[in-house]
Amino acid sequence: MGTGAVGVPLRELGIVLLVGVITTYLTTGLIRAAIIRSGWIDNPRQRDVHHTPMPRLGGVAMFSGFLVSVYVAHQLPALTRAFQPITPEMDAVVIGGFIIVLVGVIDDLWDLDAVTKLLGQFLGALVMSSMGLSWTISYWPGQSLIILDRASSMLVTALVTVTLINAINFVDGLDGLAAGIAGIAGFSLFCLALVALHDQGGAVAGYPPAIIAAALVGICAGFLPHNFHPSRIFMGDSGAMLLGFLLAATATSLTGKINQGMYGPADTKAMIGPVIAVLVILCIPIADLVLAVLRRTLKGQSPFQADSMHLHHRLLRIGHSHRRVVVVIYCWAILFGSGAVLYPLLPFAGFCVVMLIGAAGAIFVTFETVVRDWPASRRRQRPPRPSPTRSGIGRFAPPNK
Repeated sequence: MGTGAVGVPLRELGIVLLVGVITTYLTTGLIRAAIIRSGWIDNPRQRDVHHTPMPRLGGVAMFSGFLVSVYVAHQLPALTRAFQPITPEMDAVVIGGFIIVLVGVIDDLWDLDAVTKLLGQFLGALVMSSMGLSWTISYWPGQSLIILDRASSMLVTALVTVTLINAINFVDGLDGLAAGIAGIAGFSLFCLALVALHDQGGAVAGYPPAIIAAALVGICAGFLPHNFHPSRIFMGDSGAMLLGFLLAATATSLTGKINQGMYGPADTKAMIGPVIAVLVILCIPIADLVLAVLRRTLKGQSPFQADSMHLHHRLLRIGHSHRRVVVVIYCWAILFGSGAVLYPLLPFAGFCVVMLIGAAGAIFVTFETVVRDWPASRRRQRPPRPSPTRSGIGRFAPPNK
């Protein structure tokens, strides 16, 4: 077994990630060709930023890559402890993920109504929870850890999962945006899973989140070459919902199954690190989701009615190109992802210094176009000067009659 530290099978996890990249990349090309032949093409809508018909169902390729990655992990001796009969978590995420992708495919092909789609998301989350991948502890600021009973555990798991599914789904508005953000978030959780594996000396509870996160990063990396602007295929709701589901599953496995007996009071930050990661890595799409719901509700519209007021639409309007908008949001996701990883590991002062430096860079990238174009916009707003007459300085030509 190749280990970078005690209990951390880095080589095997790297194989899982690489298998996800290769399988998803190859499968996406095959599915794209099949979709084009079948005619299941996505026609542009008024709010969309693309102007040509585009194949959908990239999520099917991503789920195929995930399944192959999980199968390879099951065959590697160093990772077999993550599977039945030792732990049911991998089975739970595969079955729950299948339900989520199935709901997404139906929506991509036949446009499910919002309520039906939401019920399908809750079904996938509840199935995952009932099979053994569920939040069993929670943390409330100023209080100790809270042990959840069965009903509360399933409710918390479902709410967290559905929230993250829709956060990724709502942000899937530009080529490469959702896959990139999910990949960054997945890599951050992967790093936290490695820390947990190392701290616990390779305990069984640490294997499932590391495998799920490695496979998640792999399928995102394999899909991005097909999806980055100019995109050749969309992931569709099947892909966006899958990514949100896998992020929720990773965070749930990483947080809810920590053995409290392995930690003392000094390790509180390490215990709540995954909770913080869930909140801050996806704070951009979650904030975008909350603002969208408030905006539509205040207008008397359905919270699920789409519009062109998302964050990425606003960045396009201040002068960023399609690709640059995606890079800007990547920068913020990397900043928050780094913070989620470093918070349990660094002293608070060092953590603040690193985050301030990173924030300064992200702010510059975000508003560089505004600063660059400001002198030109000032010149355009300045009123034209009156033309002097030929007869002398200080006198002006009369207005034309």
